[in-house]
Amino acid sequence: MRSDRKIEALRQHLKTLEAAGHPVDDARFDLGLEAADRHLGGLATHGLHEVYAATTPDATAALGFALGLVRRTAGDRPVVWGVQAMAELETGRIYGAGLRELGLDPGRLVLVRVKETKELLAAGEEALAGGAVGAVLLTAWGESKVLSLTATRRLSMAAGQGRATALLTRLAAQPQPSAAETRWRIRGALSRALEAEAPGHPTYAVELLRHRLGAQPRSWIMEWDRERGVFEQGGQNAGHEQPQRPALSGGLVSPAADRSAEARGEGLRRYG
Repeated sequence: MRSDRKIEALRQHLKTLEAAGHPVDDARFDLGLEAADRHLGGLATHGLHEVYAATTPDATAALGFALGLVRRTAGDRPVVWGVQAMAELETGRIYGAGLRELGLDPGRLVLVRVKETKELLAAGEEALAGGAVGAVLLTAWGESKVLSLTATRRLSMAAGQGRATALLTRLAAQPQPSAAETRWRIRGALSRALEAEAPGHPTYAVELLRHRLGAQPRSWIMEWDRERGVFEQGGQNAGHEQPQRPALSGGLVSPAADRSAEARGEGLRRYG
């Protein structure tokens, strides 16, 4: 079957990465935003985290936030990104230059395209358990019984086994029980204009829905600073008020990161 060939190709590539001897990350990572990090106490580096788009139009915002987490946790280690076909049809294909605009190196990313949710999970477990990558980002579209408590528990265990971070991005789906350490709901927010009215940083309304270690649900407005690779306070925190400085529409993500054209010549390795 075609899906079996994809998994085998991914397995062989992961063996190559494993042989390169990439270092192991610390047990926990933070966001860079002091108020949020103090509340959270760090996020499990070798665990599973879920990111939900609040609405279908917020899918790009959810992906942008998840990619920020990837950069925070993976460091210079390779990243596997598994994408369900319907997610690409609805949100656009991954664009290498856009990844660079978010501060990510496309050359360290292995892209795996699959059709079914069960294939996405299989690719994710394989990539996590191998111990060769820093993070595995899985992008799923729609409600699915396949993404059950048992399935997410397997992802969490594979992350622990391979000492990597698992990030499951759910688009066009409602939060449901899972084994994730944290669960987030993301909306796009208006960015603050920079000097000379330059486009602002990608800005997100971030809501913590669940934390297995007991941190209470809470919301923040966060900006992503690609130069420093950190989340910062954005706008007014209380009640998700909009920033008082001039705001630009299109501040959801950097313009190049929101392009739907497929990356060409950007070093992405694809399976599928």
